[in-house]
Amino acid sequence: MSGPRQHPMTGSFSPPPIVVIAGPTASGKSALALALAKELGGEIVSADALQVYRGLDIGTAKPTREERARVPHHVIDVAEPTEAYSAGRFRADADQAIREIRARGRPVLVCGGTALYLKALLGGLAPAPPRDAALRSRLLAAWEAGEQAGLFAELQAADPVLAARLHPNDKSRILRGLEVWRIGGVPLSALQAGHGFSGQPYAALRLGIDVPRDELYRRIDRRVLAMLEAGWADEVRGLLEAGLPLGAPGLQAIGYRELARWVREGGEWGSVVASIQQSTRRFAKRQLTWFRRMELQWVQAADWRAILDQVRKFLQTNGAPL
Repeated sequence: MSGPRQHPMTGSFSPPPIVVIAGPTASGKSALALALAKELGGEIVSADALQVYRGLDIGTAKPTREERARVPHHVIDVAEPTEAYSAGRFRADADQAIREIRARGRPVLVCGGTALYLKALLGGLAPAPPRDAALRSRLLAAWEAGEQAGLFAELQAADPVLAARLHPNDKSRILRGLEVWRIGGVPLSALQAGHGFSGQPYAALRLGIDVPRDELYRRIDRRVLAMLEAGWADEVRGLLEAGLPLGAPGLQAIGYRELARWVREGGEWGSVVASIQQSTRRFAKRQLTWFRRMELQWVQAADWRAILDQVRKFLQTNGAPL
């Protein structure tokens, strides 16, 4: 992890400064981060649970080659879609990227919509039992056999706090919650609450992009259509033809799972589109719930010049190179 930096004016040591730009999908956070990084000569660390996967480009709104040429991006394309990428691995990758950016004397902007990854980076991870491959295999087999409702009901009984935060189709987190419970008999939510994601390895300016709910939903619907017009279904077809199994972690993401099923089984196209839009809107709503707990300073992306001045002041106050 990046070590503390001696403040140029006070001589005291403080955590390394970073700027965090968070927000729900389609909020405009990536465009804002790109504009700020370009003005500041900074680099961007992605905090997105899907942009880590190679080959998942259109449906993850991954920055284009041109955008990455303008501003370096990190923690993108670091895993195969067959891999289970964790918050712990993200923190290690992000810490390494931040060290390297700071060694080049450039400001660090962390941008993403995965709240767990941001919490892991800013405060650490709750202690939990390591993954049990055999148990996970049994849970996954039960899920794939159509026992989703029963597994979710088990989680509701064992860890109602965690279950209340999850959608009944959130396979990854439901299975992890059950795994932790079956291994140690302690709810994952209790471990997380006891830890509290404490500690501050970075001095972070935490900005959240605020968009009126109705406008956000309209943006989501338009963006889903734009992604489909850009060839999202063909991207999924290519992944499947290359041998990526339907159960791969990368294909469990919203949109990818619906399109993979449509490519394999067919169906009414309009229903597929509507399902992706609806699932994405629901996901954005959950993102907002998570972000409201993160003590973000909510800003309007359109006010980016004022935000730029605020970011400059923060970085200068905390001794960051500009």
